[in-house]
Amino acid sequence: MRRERYEQVLAAAAGTGGVVSRRVLRELGVQRGHIRHQVAHGRWHVAGTQTVVPHRGAVSVDGRRWAALWETGASIAVLDGVTALQVAGLRNFEDDDVHVSVVHRHDVRRLEGVRVHKVIRRVPGEVVEQGIPRTTPAVAALRAAYWARTDRQAALVLLMVVQQRLASPEQLLERSRQLRGRRRRAFVRDVVGYLTCGVESLGELDFARLCRQRGLPEPTRQVVVHGTGGRMYLDVRWEEHGLVVEVDGVQHREGLQVSADNLSRNEVSLGDDRVLRIDLVGLRLQPDRFLDQVRRGLRRGAPAGFEVRADARSSGITSNRRTEGGGESGWRDYPGGR
Repeated sequence: MRRERYEQVLAAAAGTGGVVSRRVLRELGVQRGHIRHQVAHGRWHVAGTQTVVPHRGAVSVDGRRWAALWETGASIAVLDGVTALQVAGLRNFEDDDVHVSVVHRHDVRRLEGVRVHKVIRRVPGEVVEQGIPRTTPAVAALRAAYWARTDRQAALVLLMVVQQRLASPEQLLERSRQLRGRRRRAFVRDVVGYLTCGVESLGELDFARLCRQRGLPEPTRQVVVHGTGGRMYLDVRWEEHGLVVEVDGVQHREGLQVSADNLSRNEVSLGDDRVLRIDLVGLRLQPDRFLDQVRRGLRRGAPAGFEVRADARSSGITSNRRTEGGGESGWRDYPGGR
């Protein structure tokens, strides 16, 4: 092969992760015989029926992604789910498989290391046209959640996408009205709801409902207290138990909000109350563990005559406070707590 043509092949491969498709090689004038000759002498190797590696090294991560598209079908496949998010910049979420999506009417073959997902249709504007073909972060995040192995993994990817500013909660909400996965629709809708506007009140209502289910005493919501830094609002408080619970939405983990929350929490802890923090996604995924911590906190700070005990009938917790007449205090009505 002439040096000039070989440099053209390397230049083409440089833009696609160090691999090149047979179609591009044909356009450059490289015939099948040339490819066989290079492979036979160990200078090149192949990574499927449509992908050629014009060097002796291993296939890079980007090269595997391009190869997955070419081997599935360059005209029908795009990167999707976690893989599309990784290309968009998602950090600290590991998944070695390459995820691609195709419209359901296409028949594709199985490929090692590639997970092909069939979708009902492409929604308008879902594909990023520049660079490697992939879905936009909002679409990719929702599909990643639908395709996840567990609810925990689904919630994590949605949370990380918002925290790393790859997509806004509003974008997820808008796209969730267009995309309906086959699995965990209600769960994904709930998590997206936690991430959108009104997350504080939604979290407090969800927390109140869980407390009621376990027979925990009714807390006071949105308590105003005064500290050295001025007025503070506490999400949930049991004053006579000296216990405060802060229900954190995703906005509590961004930028300077972390410092502001820590200052507020420290002020409360330096007073007479202890503070437990519960994040909304954690509350959705592990309610029993968090509510058990609340029960232990209530028991530790229980005033005289107040018992916090397990209720075998509901497999939860019930709290009985004896009144002067020997009865038990009842529940106050909690609007929206159902």
